[in-house]
Amino acid sequence: MKRIILGSNSPRRRELLAGLDIDFTVDTGNTFEEQLEPGVEAHEVPLHLSAGKSHGFHRPLERDEVLITSDTVVIVDGEVLGKPHSREEAVEMLRRLSGRAHEVVTAVTLRDCAKEETFSDSTQVHFEPLTPEQIDYYVDRYRPFDKAGAYGIQEWIGYVGISSIEGSFYNVMGFPVHRVWKELQQFL
Repeated sequence: MKRIILGSNSPRRRELLAGLDIDFTVDTGNTFEEQLEPGVEAHEVPLHLSAGKSHGFHRPLERDEVLITSDTVVIVDGEVLGKPHSREEAVEMLRRLSGRAHEVVTAVTLRDCAKEETFSDSTQVHFEPLTPEQIDYYVDRYRPFDKAGAYGIQEWIGYVGISSIEGSFYNVMGFPVHRVWKELQQFL
């Protein structure tokens, strides 16, 4: 029996992990600074960030603990869109995603005091063309500044703007629970 620790501030990750009926605690103490070496491929970014968050955990893990960390990015035209830092940046991100497909990649790291595993899941998301009014409404009402790519699939913009996805819906929310379940069973 291991004690599971979720090292994430994301309310969506907490909700999704809780949906697996796994007992866990949340501990977000971390010293990791999200910086990457130049030249890291877009698909590798969430892997590096998730592992970095794991190793930046504020204390050594006990023998009976498993730490789960994660990172999600949106990739369009080979460029990573992280979380917007301003209203203008959120609007620009949604303009870039409007009327086209992009990829959402979430990486998850499982680590205990003896071993570590990092894996990722990928989903293609197709947006309908969005009007400037729709983008402004969403950004002003939902303030998606804590979301990669400036949107939450489970919010209004997902209802009106996303025409289809190829892959896991929950991955787009930021936590591929189907993979987490499978990998956690093997890890333990």
